[in-house]
Amino acid sequence: MVVVIDPQLAGVAGNMIIGALIDLGAHPDKIIEVMEAAASHLGGAKVKIADVKRAGIRATYVKVEKASKTHLPYHEFLEKIESIEHPLIDDKIISFSRAVFHTIAQAEAKIHGETLNNIHFHEVGAADAVADVFGAASGYFSLGMDKDKVYSLPIALGGGSTTTEHGKIPIPAPATLEILRGAPIHGGPARMELTTPTGAALIVNMTDKFKTYCPPIEVEEIGYGAGKMDLDFPNILRIIKGHKSLEEDNIILFETNLDHLTGEILGNLFDSLMEEGALDVTITPILMKKNRPGHLLKVISKPENQDIILRKIFKETGTLGIRIFPQIHRTILKREKIPFKVNIKGEKTANFKLAFLDSEIVGARIEYEDAKKIASQTGMPLRKVMEIAEEQIKTKIKKSQKRG
Repeated sequence: MVVVIDPQLAGVAGNMIIGALIDLGAHPDKIIEVMEAAASHLGGAKVKIADVKRAGIRATYVKVEKASKTHLPYHEFLEKIESIEHPLIDDKIISFSRAVFHTIAQAEAKIHGETLNNIHFHEVGAADAVADVFGAASGYFSLGMDKDKVYSLPIALGGGSTTTEHGKIPIPAPATLEILRGAPIHGGPARMELTTPTGAALIVNMTDKFKTYCPPIEVEEIGYGAGKMDLDFPNILRIIKGHKSLEEDNIILFETNLDHLTGEILGNLFDSLMEEGALDVTITPILMKKNRPGHLLKVISKPENQDIILRKIFKETGTLGIRIFPQIHRTILKREKIPFKVNIKGEKTANFKLAFLDSEIVGARIEYEDAKKIASQTGMPLRKVMEIAEEQIKTKIKKSQKRG
Protein backbone atom coordinates (compact mmCIF):
# COMPACT_ATOMS: atom_id res chain seq x y z
CA MET A 1 0.00 0.00 0.00
CA VAL A 2 0.96 3.63 -0.56
CA VAL A 3 0.04 6.55 1.70
CA VAL A 4 0.18 10.21 0.63
CA ILE A 5 -0.06 12.92 3.30
CA ASP A 6 -1.30 16.19 1.80
CA PRO A 7 -0.52 19.31 3.88
CA GLN A 8 -0.24 21.59 0.82
CA LEU A 9 -3.12 23.92 1.68
CA ALA A 10 -3.64 24.02 5.45
CA GLY A 11 -0.40 22.65 6.85
CA VAL A 12 -0.25 20.04 9.58
CA ALA A 13 -0.80 19.79 13.33
CA GLY A 14 -0.92 16.76 15.59
CA ASN A 15 -4.69 16.74 16.00
CA MET A 16 -5.17 17.08 12.22
CA ILE A 17 -3.11 13.94 11.64
CA ILE A 18 -5.12 12.04 14.27
CA GLY A 19 -8.40 13.22 12.72
CA ALA A 20 -7.35 12.06 9.27
CA LEU A 21 -6.22 8.68 10.63
CA ILE A 22 -9.55 8.20 12.41
CA ASP A 23 -11.30 9.17 9.18
CA LEU A 24 -9.27 6.44 7.44
CA GLY A 25 -10.49 3.83 9.90
CA ALA A 26 -8.43 4.04 13.10
CA HIS A 27 -10.68 3.25 16.11
CA PRO A 28 -11.68 6.55 17.78
CA ASP A 29 -12.39 5.12 21.26
CA LYS A 30 -9.04 3.34 21.40
CA ILE A 31 -7.21 6.48 20.27
CA ILE A 32 -8.99 8.58 22.92
CA GLU A 33 -7.98 6.02 25.56
CA VAL A 34 -4.34 6.10 24.41
CA MET A 35 -4.23 9.92 24.29
CA GLU A 36 -5.72 10.41 27.75
CA ALA A 37 -3.57 7.67 29.30
CA ALA A 38 -0.38 9.22 27.89
CA ALA A 39 -1.39 12.75 28.89
CA SER A 40 -2.16 11.65 32.45
CA HIS A 41 1.59 11.36 33.10
CA LEU A 42 2.03 15.09 32.36
CA GLY A 43 -0.91 16.82 33.99
CA GLY A 44 -3.76 15.19 32.11
CA ALA A 45 -5.97 16.05 29.13
CA LYS A 46 -9.50 15.40 27.90
CA VAL A 47 -10.08 14.38 24.28
CA LYS A 48 -13.24 14.83 22.22
CA ILE A 49 -13.82 13.76 18.62
CA ALA A 50 -16.46 15.28 16.34
CA ASP A 51 -17.54 15.50 12.71
CA VAL A 52 -17.21 19.10 11.51
CA LYS A 53 -17.18 21.05 8.26
CA ARG A 54 -14.30 23.23 7.12
CA ALA A 55 -15.18 25.46 4.14
CA GLY A 56 -17.98 23.01 3.37
CA ILE A 57 -15.85 19.84 3.52
CA ARG A 58 -16.68 17.25 6.18
CA ALA A 59 -13.72 16.23 8.34
CA THR A 60 -12.89 14.66 11.71
CA TYR A 61 -11.88 17.13 14.42
CA VAL A 62 -9.92 16.04 17.50
CA LYS A 63 -10.10 18.49 20.38
CA VAL A 64 -7.57 18.16 23.21
CA GLU A 65 -8.06 20.13 26.43
CA LYS A 66 -5.04 20.04 28.73
CA ALA A 67 -5.38 20.33 32.49
CA SER A 68 -2.15 22.23 33.15
CA LYS A 69 1.18 23.32 31.66
CA THR A 70 4.31 21.29 32.34
CA HIS A 71 7.88 22.59 32.22
CA LEU A 72 10.36 19.73 32.33
CA PRO A 73 13.99 19.18 31.38
CA TYR A 74 14.18 16.93 28.33
CA HIS A 75 15.68 13.93 30.15
CA GLU A 76 12.91 14.04 32.81
CA PHE A 77 10.30 14.37 30.09
CA LEU A 78 11.65 11.25 28.36
CA GLU A 79 11.59 9.30 31.63
CA LYS A 80 7.91 10.15 32.03
CA ILE A 81 6.83 9.05 28.56
CA GLU A 82 8.96 5.88 28.74
CA SER A 83 7.30 4.95 32.03
CA ILE A 84 3.81 4.98 30.51
CA GLU A 85 2.08 1.63 30.93
CA HIS A 86 -1.25 0.85 29.33
CA PRO A 87 -2.67 -2.20 27.49
CA LEU A 88 -3.09 -0.16 24.27
CA ILE A 89 0.38 1.43 24.42
CA ASP A 90 3.07 -0.98 23.26
CA ASP A 91 6.81 -0.60 22.69
CA LYS A 92 6.31 0.49 19.06
CA ILE A 93 4.13 3.44 20.11
CA ILE A 94 6.56 4.48 22.86
CA SER A 95 9.57 4.18 20.54
CA PHE A 96 7.88 6.18 17.77
CA SER A 97 6.73 8.88 20.22
CA ARG A 98 10.22 9.15 21.68
CA ALA A 99 11.62 9.63 18.14
CA VAL A 100 9.13 12.44 17.47
CA PHE A 101 10.05 14.28 20.67
CA HIS A 102 13.75 13.72 20.00
CA THR A 103 13.26 15.42 16.60
CA ILE A 104 11.70 18.42 18.37
CA ALA A 105 14.38 18.49 21.09
CA GLN A 106 17.20 18.48 18.53
CA ALA A 107 15.61 21.41 16.72
CA GLU A 108 15.14 23.36 19.97
CA ALA A 109 18.71 22.65 21.06
CA LYS A 110 20.13 23.91 17.78
CA ILE A 111 18.01 27.07 17.80
CA HIS A 112 18.88 28.01 21.38
CA GLY A 113 22.51 26.88 21.20
CA GLU A 114 22.04 24.38 24.02
CA THR A 115 22.73 20.70 24.58
CA LEU A 116 19.83 18.25 24.80
CA ASN A 117 20.40 17.98 28.58
CA ASN A 118 19.73 21.71 28.97
CA ILE A 119 16.56 21.81 26.88
CA HIS A 120 13.26 22.43 28.71
CA PHE A 121 10.01 21.52 26.95
CA HIS A 122 7.39 24.24 27.31
CA GLU A 123 4.41 24.22 24.91
CA VAL A 124 5.69 21.10 23.14
CA GLY A 125 6.11 19.17 26.37
CA ALA A 126 2.60 19.94 27.59
CA ALA A 127 0.01 17.23 28.06
CA ASP A 128 -1.87 18.10 24.85
CA ALA A 129 1.28 17.63 22.73
CA VAL A 130 1.93 14.28 24.41
CA ALA A 131 -1.67 13.27 23.69
CA ASP A 132 -1.27 14.33 20.05
CA VAL A 133 1.94 12.36 19.50
CA PHE A 134 0.72 9.18 21.20
CA GLY A 135 -2.66 9.42 19.46
CA ALA A 136 -1.03 9.84 16.06
CA ALA A 137 1.34 6.93 16.80
CA SER A 138 -1.59 4.73 17.81
CA GLY A 139 -3.49 5.49 14.58
CA TYR A 140 -0.35 5.10 12.46
CA PHE A 141 0.39 1.59 13.72
CA SER A 142 -3.25 0.43 13.94
CA LEU A 143 -3.67 1.20 10.20
CA GLY A 144 -0.41 -0.60 9.36
CA MET A 145 1.21 2.53 7.95
CA ASP A 146 4.58 1.41 9.29
CA LYS A 147 4.47 -1.27 6.58
CA ASP A 148 3.32 1.13 3.82
CA LYS A 149 5.34 3.47 1.64
CA VAL A 150 4.48 6.94 3.00
CA TYR A 151 4.96 10.12 0.98
CA SER A 152 4.32 13.73 1.93
CA LEU A 153 3.50 16.58 -0.43
CA PRO A 154 4.87 20.15 0.17
CA ILE A 155 3.90 21.62 3.53
CA ALA A 156 2.10 24.96 3.99
CA LEU A 157 3.62 26.81 6.95
CA GLY A 158 1.65 30.06 7.17
CA GLY A 159 3.08 33.50 7.98
CA GLY A 160 3.02 36.48 10.32
CA SER A 161 4.04 36.12 13.97
CA THR A 162 2.90 34.49 17.20
CA THR A 163 3.58 34.80 20.93
CA THR A 164 5.25 31.97 22.88
CA GLU A 165 7.07 31.45 26.20
CA HIS A 166 10.07 33.14 24.54
CA GLY A 167 8.05 36.18 23.39
CA LYS A 168 7.01 37.14 19.88
CA ILE A 169 8.47 34.95 17.15
CA PRO A 170 7.97 34.74 13.38
CA ILE A 171 5.85 32.13 11.64
CA PRO A 172 6.95 29.53 10.80
CA ALA A 173 8.34 29.02 14.29
CA PRO A 174 12.12 28.49 14.25
CA ALA A 175 11.67 24.93 15.58
CA THR A 176 9.18 24.09 12.82
CA LEU A 177 11.53 25.38 10.15
CA GLU A 178 14.48 23.49 11.60
CA ILE A 179 12.51 20.23 11.80
CA LEU A 180 11.50 20.59 8.14
CA ARG A 181 15.03 21.27 6.91
CA GLY A 182 15.28 19.56 3.50
CA ALA A 183 11.52 19.14 3.05
CA PRO A 184 9.53 21.07 0.38
CA ILE A 185 7.67 23.97 2.05
CA HIS A 186 5.71 27.12 1.12
CA GLY A 187 3.82 29.90 2.87
CA GLY A 188 0.25 28.84 2.26
CA PRO A 189 -2.95 30.91 2.09
CA ALA A 190 -2.98 32.52 5.57
CA ARG A 191 -0.89 34.77 7.83
CA MET A 192 -1.15 32.45 10.83
CA GLU A 193 0.53 29.29 12.06
CA LEU A 194 -0.54 26.46 9.77
CA THR A 195 2.15 23.94 10.75
CA THR A 196 3.13 23.36 14.38
CA PRO A 197 6.42 21.87 15.62
CA THR A 198 4.53 18.77 16.76
CA GLY A 199 2.85 18.37 13.38
CA ALA A 200 6.16 18.89 11.59
CA ALA A 201 7.94 16.30 13.76
CA LEU A 202 5.15 13.77 13.26
CA ILE A 203 5.16 14.12 9.48
CA VAL A 204 8.97 13.86 9.33
CA ASN A 205 8.94 10.64 11.33
CA MET A 206 6.02 9.12 9.41
CA THR A 207 7.24 9.97 5.93
CA ASP A 208 9.58 7.82 3.84
CA LYS A 209 9.97 10.47 1.16
CA PHE A 210 8.86 14.03 0.40
CA LYS A 211 7.61 14.71 -3.11
CA THR A 212 6.59 17.86 -4.94
CA TYR A 213 3.74 16.02 -6.68
CA CYS A 214 1.40 13.14 -5.92
CA PRO A 215 2.83 9.82 -7.13
CA PRO A 216 0.59 7.76 -9.45
CA ILE A 217 -1.66 5.60 -7.26
CA GLU A 218 -5.08 3.96 -7.39
CA VAL A 219 -6.94 5.76 -4.61
CA GLU A 220 -8.84 3.51 -2.19
CA GLU A 221 -9.48 5.65 0.88
CA ILE A 222 -9.20 9.34 1.86
CA GLY A 223 -9.15 10.65 5.43
CA TYR A 224 -9.81 14.28 6.34
CA GLY A 225 -8.52 15.75 9.60
CA ALA A 226 -9.79 19.21 10.60
CA GLY A 227 -7.90 22.13 12.06
CA LYS A 228 -9.41 24.16 14.89
CA MET A 229 -10.78 27.11 12.89
CA ASP A 230 -13.23 27.26 10.00
CA LEU A 231 -11.43 29.61 7.61
CA ASP A 232 -12.07 30.89 4.10
CA PHE A 233 -10.24 27.85 2.74
CA PRO A 234 -10.56 24.15 3.72
CA ASN A 235 -8.60 23.97 6.97
CA ILE A 236 -8.00 20.24 6.63
CA LEU A 237 -5.23 17.70 6.25
CA ARG A 238 -5.82 14.89 3.75
CA ILE A 239 -4.30 11.44 4.01
CA ILE A 240 -4.75 9.32 0.90
CA LYS A 241 -4.32 5.55 0.85
CA GLY A 242 -4.14 3.34 -2.20
CA HIS A 243 -2.12 1.03 -4.41
CA LYS A 244 0.78 2.23 -6.49
CA SER A 245 0.00 1.40 -10.11
CA LEU A 246 3.35 2.39 -11.62
CA GLU A 247 6.91 2.39 -10.34
CA GLU A 248 9.03 5.54 -10.18
CA ASP A 249 12.68 6.34 -9.78
CA ASN A 250 15.01 9.32 -10.07
CA ILE A 251 17.53 9.64 -12.87
CA ILE A 252 20.04 12.20 -14.15
CA LEU A 253 20.24 13.18 -17.82
CA PHE A 254 23.55 14.35 -19.34
CA GLU A 255 23.80 16.08 -22.73
CA THR A 256 26.67 17.39 -24.80
CA ASN A 257 27.23 18.31 -28.46
CA LEU A 258 30.14 16.61 -30.26
CA ASP A 259 31.55 17.67 -33.65
CA HIS A 260 35.06 16.26 -33.70
CA LEU A 261 34.79 12.51 -33.07
CA THR A 262 34.93 9.66 -35.57
CA GLY A 263 32.35 6.91 -35.82
CA GLU A 264 34.77 4.42 -34.22
CA ILE A 265 35.29 6.65 -31.18
CA LEU A 266 31.54 7.25 -30.84
CA GLY A 267 30.90 3.49 -30.95
CA ASN A 268 33.50 2.86 -28.27
CA LEU A 269 32.05 5.74 -26.19
CA PHE A 270 28.64 4.05 -26.27
CA ASP A 271 30.06 0.75 -24.96
CA SER A 272 32.32 2.29 -22.33
CA LEU A 273 29.50 4.42 -20.82
CA MET A 274 27.22 1.38 -20.54
CA GLU A 275 30.04 -0.52 -18.82
CA GLU A 276 30.38 2.33 -16.29
CA GLY A 277 26.72 1.96 -15.27
CA ALA A 278 24.80 4.24 -17.65
CA LEU A 279 21.16 3.19 -17.94
CA ASP A 280 20.91 4.30 -21.56
CA VAL A 281 23.04 6.08 -24.17
CA THR A 282 21.80 7.70 -27.38
CA ILE A 283 23.87 9.44 -30.06
CA THR A 284 21.84 11.51 -32.56
CA PRO A 285 23.16 13.25 -35.72
CA ILE A 286 22.58 17.04 -35.55
CA LEU A 287 23.48 20.24 -37.41
CA MET A 288 25.46 22.67 -35.26
CA LYS A 289 26.33 26.33 -35.73
CA LYS A 290 27.85 27.30 -39.08
CA ASN A 291 26.09 24.20 -40.48
CA ARG A 292 28.73 21.87 -39.03
CA PRO A 293 27.58 18.24 -38.77
CA GLY A 294 27.84 16.79 -35.28
CA HIS A 295 26.25 14.47 -32.76
CA LEU A 296 24.11 14.98 -29.66
CA LEU A 297 25.14 12.62 -26.86
CA LYS A 298 22.47 11.85 -24.24
CA VAL A 299 23.20 9.65 -21.25
CA ILE A 300 20.79 8.50 -18.53
CA SER A 301 22.29 7.56 -15.18
CA LYS A 302 21.36 6.78 -11.59
CA PRO A 303 22.20 9.71 -9.26
CA GLU A 304 24.83 7.65 -7.43
CA ASN A 305 26.77 7.17 -10.69
CA GLN A 306 26.80 10.88 -11.61
CA ASP A 307 30.48 11.54 -10.93
CA ILE A 308 31.69 8.37 -12.69
CA ILE A 309 29.63 9.10 -15.81
CA LEU A 310 30.66 12.76 -15.93
CA ARG A 311 34.34 11.91 -15.74
CA LYS A 312 33.98 9.23 -18.38
CA ILE A 313 32.29 11.60 -20.85
CA PHE A 314 34.94 14.29 -20.33
CA LYS A 315 37.78 11.79 -20.63
CA GLU A 316 36.50 9.95 -23.71
CA THR A 317 35.17 12.93 -25.70
CA GLY A 318 37.29 15.93 -24.72
CA THR A 319 34.11 18.04 -24.62
CA LEU A 320 34.40 21.34 -22.74
CA GLY A 321 30.97 21.24 -21.12
CA ILE A 322 28.14 18.88 -20.23
CA ARG A 323 24.53 19.86 -19.56
CA ILE A 324 23.09 18.15 -16.49
CA PHE A 325 19.39 17.74 -15.78
CA PRO A 326 19.36 16.48 -12.17
CA GLN A 327 16.72 14.43 -10.37
CA ILE A 328 14.41 13.87 -13.33
CA HIS A 329 11.46 11.67 -12.36
CA ARG A 330 10.57 8.81 -14.66
CA THR A 331 7.69 6.39 -14.40
CA ILE A 332 8.66 2.82 -15.16
CA LEU A 333 6.82 -0.46 -15.49
CA LYS A 334 7.55 -3.27 -13.08
CA ARG A 335 10.03 -5.63 -14.73
CA GLU A 336 10.96 -9.23 -14.19
CA LYS A 337 13.54 -11.45 -15.88
CA ILE A 338 12.53 -15.10 -16.41
CA PRO A 339 14.01 -18.10 -18.26
CA PHE A 340 11.79 -19.57 -20.99
CA LYS A 341 12.26 -22.53 -23.33
CA VAL A 342 11.89 -21.66 -27.02
CA ASN A 343 11.79 -24.02 -29.98
CA ILE A 344 14.13 -22.63 -32.65
CA LYS A 345 15.73 -25.54 -34.51
CA GLY A 346 15.47 -27.47 -31.27
CA GLU A 347 14.64 -26.55 -27.69
CA LYS A 348 16.75 -23.79 -26.15
CA THR A 349 16.48 -21.77 -22.93
CA ALA A 350 16.66 -17.98 -23.14
CA ASN A 351 16.08 -15.16 -20.69
CA PHE A 352 13.15 -12.81 -21.30
CA LYS A 353 12.36 -9.44 -19.78
CA LEU A 354 8.67 -9.11 -18.85
CA ALA A 355 6.98 -5.73 -18.24
CA PHE A 356 3.87 -5.46 -16.03
CA LEU A 357 1.15 -2.80 -15.90
CA ASP A 358 -0.67 -3.56 -12.65
CA SER A 359 -0.76 -7.39 -12.85
CA GLU A 360 -1.03 -7.57 -16.65
CA ILE A 361 2.00 -8.49 -18.77
CA VAL A 362 2.26 -5.82 -21.46
CA GLY A 363 5.69 -6.58 -22.85
CA ALA A 364 8.00 -9.59 -23.30
CA ARG A 365 11.39 -9.38 -25.00
CA ILE A 366 14.20 -11.86 -25.33
CA GLU A 367 17.53 -10.69 -23.94
CA TYR A 368 19.85 -9.55 -26.73
CA GLU A 369 22.83 -11.69 -25.71
CA ASP A 370 20.68 -14.85 -25.58
CA ALA A 371 19.13 -14.09 -28.98
CA LYS A 372 22.60 -13.47 -30.42
CA LYS A 373 23.82 -16.81 -29.05
CA ILE A 374 20.88 -18.71 -30.59
CA ALA A 375 21.43 -16.95 -33.93
CA SER A 376 25.08 -18.04 -33.87
CA GLN A 377 24.15 -21.64 -33.01
CA THR A 378 21.44 -21.96 -35.66
CA GLY A 379 22.84 -19.77 -38.45
CA MET A 380 19.57 -17.84 -38.50
CA PRO A 381 19.41 -14.02 -38.77
CA LEU A 382 19.27 -12.34 -35.35
CA ARG A 383 16.10 -10.47 -36.34
CA LYS A 384 14.33 -13.74 -37.17
CA VAL A 385 15.41 -15.37 -33.89
CA MET A 386 14.00 -12.46 -31.91
CA GLU A 387 10.70 -12.52 -33.82
CA ILE A 388 10.19 -16.28 -33.31
CA ALA A 389 11.18 -16.21 -29.63
CA GLU A 390 8.93 -13.30 -28.77
CA GLU A 391 5.99 -14.78 -30.68
CA GLN A 392 6.35 -18.04 -28.72
CA ILE A 393 6.43 -16.37 -25.31
CA LYS A 394 3.45 -14.14 -26.20
CA THR A 395 1.46 -17.24 -27.18
CA LYS A 396 2.38 -18.85 -23.85
CA ILE A 397 1.33 -15.71 -21.93
CA LYS A 398 -2.05 -15.53 -23.73
CA LYS A 399 -2.78 -19.17 -22.89
CA SER A 400 -1.90 -18.70 -19.21
CA GLN A 401 -4.06 -15.55 -18.98
CA LYS A 402 -7.06 -17.39 -20.48
CA ARG A 403 -6.63 -20.18 -17.90
CA GLY A 404 -6.40 -17.54 -15.13
